[in-house]
Amino acid sequence: MKGTVRKAKIKDAERIQLLINEYAKLGLMLPRSIQSIYENIRDFWVYEEEGKVLGTCALTIFWSDLAEIRSLAVDREHTGRGIGTALVKKALEESKEFGIFRVFTLTYQVKFFEKLGFKVIDKEKLPQKIWRDCINCVKFPNCDETAMEILLQEEK
Repeated sequence: MKGTVRKAKIKDAERIQLLINEYAKLGLMLPRSIQSIYENIRDFWVYEEEGKVLGTCALTIFWSDLAEIRSLAVDREHTGRGIGTALVKKALEESKEFGIFRVFTLTYQVKFFEKLGFKVIDKEKLPQKIWRDCINCVKFPNCDETAMEILLQEEK
């Protein structure tokens, strides 16, 4: 990889939306409005190479001990290069910096997240408030995503 992972900026919002909504069209994630991206821009990380954003990922904090990896999207012409891995690792580092050591995701990419140390869990283990976005999903209430979590180690 020759790019860098950095916090998203306002100028990245439209590109972030495009990346996410490309996967949403395939039914692989929820679409995001541009307003939602702007409102949550602080949650986002981007992978940039030669001035172009090729991937994005958000870390959303739910509670004092729980955060979610969401909206992980990599330009389809650049998958398989470690961009998604770099984004998730950066988000996990940030979670640790906040003192949050339990991170979950809802995904169709089980093998990808297993390689990063996530384990499949029962969705019922997650608090009800995480389902607030699900109400807008065409698959609600029959979600077929897999819930996964990772328990991070506290730095000593």
